[in-house]
Amino acid sequence: MIAELQCLVLDCPDPPGLARFYAAVLGGEVNRPDHRWATGDGWATLHLPGGQVLAFQRVSDYRPPRRPDPAHPQQFHPDFAVPDLEEAGRQVLALGATLLDGADAGRSWSVYADPAGHPFCLVRHR
Repeated sequence: MIAELQCLVLDCPDPPGLARFYAAVLGGEVNRPDHRWATGDGWATLHLPGGQVLAFQRVSDYRPPRRPDPAHPQQFHPDFAVPDLEEAGRQVLALGATLLDGADAGRSWSVYADPAGHPFCLVRHR
């Protein structure tokens, strides 16, 4: 095992509003204090009763998906918590992932694509 699923992140135009929608559907607590994330205007979280976390990320010029229209694909990505960002990165690359955006100095995450092109983040677990 390389990583642990930390959360699923959904792109959207209104993170707090979408978090409240899913809280009404699934229960849970919006923007509960959690050292893993900073919430704000462009980011919201929903801690579900079963322990899972959904996160909502503001995207400028958001275009909603239209299933099954590939010109407007579904838009979400998983975040995986890892103890060692560099080592986990080497491991997923060896499995066929592609680096999309590496961790800059001081940043705690990197973005990769799986072999089919789906993005995911490796996030240093504190």
